[in-house]
Amino acid sequence: MAHALAVEQLAISIRGREVVSDISFELPPGDCIGIAGETGSGKTVACRALTGTLERIGGSVERGSARFGETDLATAGESQWARLRGRQIALVPQSSLSGLDPLMRVGSQLVETIRYLEGRKGAHARALELLTHVQLADPELVYRSFPHQLSGGMRQRVMIALAIAGRPELLVADEATTALDVTVQRGILELLGRLRRETGMSVILVSHDLAVVEETSDRTAIVYAGVTVETGFTATVLGDPKHPYTRALLAARPAVVRAGERLAGIPGAPPGVGSFPPGCRFAPRCSFAEPACSAAPPPLEPVASEHATACFRWKEIERVARDPRGL
Repeated sequence: MAHALAVEQLAISIRGREVVSDISFELPPGDCIGIAGETGSGKTVACRALTGTLERIGGSVERGSARFGETDLATAGESQWARLRGRQIALVPQSSLSGLDPLMRVGSQLVETIRYLEGRKGAHARALELLTHVQLADPELVYRSFPHQLSGGMRQRVMIALAIAGRPELLVADEATTALDVTVQRGILELLGRLRRETGMSVILVSHDLAVVEETSDRTAIVYAGVTVETGFTATVLGDPKHPYTRALLAARPAVVRAGERLAGIPGAPPGVGSFPPGCRFAPRCSFAEPACSAAPPPLEPVASEHATACFRWKEIERVARDPRGL
């Protein structure tokens, strides 16, 4: 039976410094959620918490929960992760070059993973089956190749093959299409969509690109400086945004700028780790901020069915957006 994932107020520290303070979202079985935000917002760190790899970077969960069925991933021990990792939860990391051993042929890496997850019998045939399943044109050639002999798109398909070797329920794709050209990117996203339909697995898709999130995800979580500021169905979050950060991200997309117009950037820069401002962390960059916004952090609260935002002033901002004369 497939499991839902419920992440609630997850806070994470790395080497004693809090980098994520309140990541919250829900993912029903079989759905895809896109997690978007600027670099440094805590997306990758949250992914590490959900795949049991925080300790490798000196990280730990300080509070909150991440319920996956009956298991709280936030407090799971290594013995639990040994049963979960690869079999129920799998990761496609940002960089295929760093994710693959440069000294091992692709086939050897696949066979090693399959034998660990499923046993020795039929590992070679299963490896070729996986390479075929991720739509590589010549699975035998890829099987015999070293990673550096493959293109970026081919390596990414190999990473996906490795990730699905254990038939996981949840696939975490952390910037899986970063640094790929748009044609290859589309192919990878279509592959993930097909695998999701065929297997029923859930997907967490981390991306800087809101167009990618809009096209592929059922749900969206917008994160800023280690905090979820808006979450809900993708059509609602990106079609009727409530948080000023979500609005600013949407306004900054090149696709919405006409020829000759200036791209609308977001002033300033996200706060660094250890220098989070009091109250709303987006307030120093928000054109709607008032002194009260810096007094206390706004909670993530429902604004409609299956739609929540963390902003004290979202109602006033919405009125202004609808009637600029209300300023």
